[in-house]
Amino acid sequence: MDEEVEFILDVAKEKMQQAILHLEKAMVKIRAGKANPSMVSGVFVDYYGVNTPLIQVANVGTSDARTIVIQPWEKNMIIPIEKAIMAANLGFNPDNNGELIRINIPMLTEDRRATFVKQARHEGEECKISIRSSRRETMEELKKMKKDGLSEDMEKTAEEKVQKLTDKFYSKVDELVAVKEKDIMTI
Repeated sequence: MDEEVEFILDVAKEKMQQAILHLEKAMVKIRAGKANPSMVSGVFVDYYGVNTPLIQVANVGTSDARTIVIQPWEKNMIIPIEKAIMAANLGFNPDNNGELIRINIPMLTEDRRATFVKQARHEGEECKISIRSSRRETMEELKKMKKDGLSEDMEKTAEEKVQKLTDKFYSKVDELVAVKEKDIMTI
């Protein structure tokens, strides 16, 4: 029985870690006013008829805090990359000089900052919902195991461990959201 309880706790922890990983990926995509190559990570380019991620057809980097630089590996890919960036509807206006593409990241207005903060908080709340869902599933499993012969003491101990895990991951979510908020609001 002990091994089954440990297994259930490990599964819960893994699900909660997946929720945190998803949140971290979502936070990277929220703009903070600084240029970051990950801002264009969701852009797919038509590469000879195949929908290909931008990072597989070009070098993506930053030249300064406000500029993303994209250097295609093939010069004939400049126009398709520009079209893909425009089609991705990221709010960027790419500029090419024949060899590379520059994207100037505009300063964020106070309204845009507030919108991005709301978006970050929303992502944090979605993550918390996922964590609560994992907690609920684990608690249900423990109740089933109690019916199948798990001692009450073991069940209570396992429930306490699940709650501690939940609290730990909740604080991690709050920390990630606070860091992103600070990043967005920093001018």
